[in-house]
Amino acid sequence: AANSLSDIYAMGARPIFALNIVGFPDKRLPLDVLRFILDGARSKADEAGISINGGHTIEDSEPKYGLAVTGTVNPREILRNSGARPGDAIILTKPIGTGIIATAMKRGIASPEMTARAVDVMSSLNRAAAEALDGFGVSACTDVTGFGLIGHLKEMTQGAGVDAVIWKDRVPVIEGTFELAAEGVVPGGTVNNHLFTAPVTDWDQSVSETERMILCDAQTSGGLLLALPEGRAEELLAELIERGIEAAKIGGFTKKGAGRIAVLPG
Repeated sequence: AANSLSDIYAMGARPIFALNIVGFPDKRLPLDVLRFILDGARSKADEAGISINGGHTIEDSEPKYGLAVTGTVNPREILRNSGARPGDAIILTKPIGTGIIATAMKRGIASPEMTARAVDVMSSLNRAAAEALDGFGVSACTDVTGFGLIGHLKEMTQGAGVDAVIWKDRVPVIEGTFELAAEGVVPGGTVNNHLFTAPVTDWDQSVSETERMILCDAQTSGGLLLALPEGRAEELLAELIERGIEAAKIGGFTKKGAGRIAVLPG
């Protein structure tokens, strides 16, 4: 539910209502499980200040859930992922690593503390981050989800025709992610992301294979990835942190180009 709402926030819009989309194996799982799913979604909708006005449910072999969210925005104020400019800073508003940790959860090797931390990151709305952006001249925005940090940055660089640099040491990562990735606990989607972004990514030789996987990790309900003038970046960063958001300035857009991404130690 939080992931569905992020698409609205990432475009500078305000959600107004949502519809449930549910696939559920009612012959294999008790309906109490479905009730828990719907209650969790309703709690996120309440937090977002919207209602869930019905939806559609079908029988499926495994449980699936999502929201179709409708929002409104001034057409002149839409944030797109293609508006970044040379000289813009890059800010990320959530730590990464949830794909790797979710894989560890499936394998039964994630600690209760790590599980709780990942769930907290994924279930946190991007509402507060989105509401902090007014007046800062944000030129581009997207949310970090299935394509991972590098994959979504690739959309931004190629969409705008600019190159970018990421300082990997400044990217916030959930504690314990590195150790899991180093042991090979990596989802298939993350591996695919690494292959997908390889043609446009220039990895510094000091960046290990484990670190590369983390930066390509497929996220669920990740943070907002923002471009804004360098001169306003520290001010926005302070505002985000004041609101309790784990934001960090992780790089910048450097020059007009073919959309290449350089990953440096930082």
